[in-house]
Amino acid sequence: MKLTKNNIIELLKSVHLQRDAQDIISEKRVKNVVIMGDDILIDLEIKNPTLQSKNKIKNLIKSKIESEIKQPFQLQINFKVNSEKNKTIYNNNGQLNNVKNIIAISSGKGGVGKSTVTSNLAVSLNDMGFSVGILDADIYGPSIPMMFDVSEKKPLATNINGKSKMLPIESYNIKILSIGFFTKLDQAVIWRGPMASKALNQMIFEAEWGKLDFLLIDLPPGTGDIHLSIMQSLPISGSVVVSTPQNVALIDARKGVSMFNQKNINVPVLGIIENMAYFSPKELPENKYYIFGKNGAENLASDLNVPFLGCIPIVQSIREASDIGRPAFMQDNSNVKSYLNEITKKMIIELIKRNEKLPATEIIKIKTMSGCSAIK
Repeated sequence: MKLTKNNIIELLKSVHLQRDAQDIISEKRVKNVVIMGDDILIDLEIKNPTLQSKNKIKNLIKSKIESEIKQPFQLQINFKVNSEKNKTIYNNNGQLNNVKNIIAISSGKGGVGKSTVTSNLAVSLNDMGFSVGILDADIYGPSIPMMFDVSEKKPLATNINGKSKMLPIESYNIKILSIGFFTKLDQAVIWRGPMASKALNQMIFEAEWGKLDFLLIDLPPGTGDIHLSIMQSLPISGSVVVSTPQNVALIDARKGVSMFNQKNINVPVLGIIENMAYFSPKELPENKYYIFGKNGAENLASDLNVPFLGCIPIVQSIREASDIGRPAFMQDNSNVKSYLNEITKKMIIELIKRNEKLPATEIIKIKTMSGCSAIK
């Protein structure tokens, strides 16, 4: 039997915590199953939180899996008591009720590959069995439609409970909404903040997103009005900051982390990703040339005491994949998939830690005309 999510769920149907009880699937104790390479993550609701009970349950489940799955694996069980209020992989506090986790992907500076990272994270999450959507909030420079080869598509309308709602465009099993669907490719969007915020709210609340495990928000570069509008509208589960290793980008990445850590905002930073970390020529794959500097984002993460999720090298095929509208994660015979898979895995682990320790994020409330100003 292969190590897949469906196979693990089938095996769990034969696990009983008590002699006369139903199996843990029928009792709806299993809240989530995630397969990441050789790692199995299970969210499990229990009534007895003692260490002895937890160890007994873990050994029971492990032996059941070992009886059918012959390949090596690592089992992690996140135990929850009365988990309806505290699910490790669920965080949304009421806005967009069918969306479990909302992740903001940001960068201090433009051109560091934020949208490329967002598109590949989405496909990587979907490959792990999650349902995923992308909200392209980069109003003035939307890139997501091109990266998914849907630039010419237009969202259709549907009727939900007597209200007209737009249906996100789907590509590679990812649901997408972007201002790019409503403008011409050569048309500049010249809007003031209130107009841009109104357009975002329409794509958020006047769309039929359906049930999603993850909604990734591709934020515009910098820290400004669009960011505040998003965080005033949605409870962000966590944020990810993308940067290249060069000092000019790191200065702005530091500001991005600072924005999420503002007292009025307080969105957990799940980690920093270093893009364009180094270049290795095909003929000399062991050689690494640090064109933009070495370990800059990793050192920044250490300095700011936030997780470092990993680095992505400069690879020509990543650029080519974005240009043709097929995310690089989907390439066969490439190391790109392994880099992105590890980063996605670390992001999920940080999200689980965040959801275990912290309550659901609330939408922020701006009480002054200056918003969340750095000037106090």
